Amino acid sequence: MKSRNKMDSAQYNRVLIKLSGEALMGRRSFGVDPDVVNEIALEIKEASELGVQIGIVVGGGNIFRGVEVSAKGMDRTTADYMGMLATMINGLALQSALEKLGVTTRVQSAIEVKEVAEAYIQRRAIRHLEKGRVVIFGGGTGNPYFTTDTAAALRALEIKADVLLKATKVDGVYDKDPVVAEDAVFFARISFTDVLTHNLKVMDATAISLCRDNNLSVLVFNLLRKGNIKRAISGERVGTIVGG
Repeated sequence: MKSRNKMDSAQYNRVLIKLSGEALMGRRSFGVDPDVVNEIALEIKEASELGVQIGIVVGGGNIFRGVEVSAKGMDRTTADYMGMLATMINGLALQSALEKLGVTTRVQSAIEVKEVAEAYIQRRAIRHLEKGRVVIFGGGTGNPYFTTDTAAALRALEIKADVLLKATKVDGVYDKDPVVAEDAVFFARISFTDVLTHNLKVMDATAISLCRDNNLSVLVFNLLRKGNIKRAISGERVGTIVGG
């Protein structure tokens, strides 16, 4: 981990950023908003210029949410594979936006779509990161019944990231949903055990347990505040640290 001497330098050597699919649709009710994707890409570019190695896992909820569809009768395995394909659409959209800004990017997929993305290979992903390329991991874990939160925790561990950055629509972790509860209490820091015990909706329980068992801290922050990705990587006090 790097020192915090300057806010224009990275605190971390390597990070994994988890972006929700919903973040890419902006104010739309469905799909991808190109303006929002471009804004996110610009923030990632600014963060990469600090010298930090960046991996990204993006969800697919703006296009297809397997759990919700399976609850309405569709086979869960089929629904989850459809969700994995949705993450690939988002990953390719983000790659296009990043490369238009001059950021060399690779998309790796946990399911085989060789015409549009590399197969996920841990050693190759690390080599890309070491060469300064942003790596977008699509296709979730490649298995049904696992969320992209779990995929983010898994990939963060596999690439030996210093921290998992969970980008959300709120400022961090609260004891209840701050969007609907005015008396919601904000936590600057909270343990994995407390998150699980109080069923706080930070990430799903599998992802939280995986991070806890492998001592990987999670920084939950508001993606909607311009510049927050760079602030988080620079070590500024932003969001909630989940760890310990």
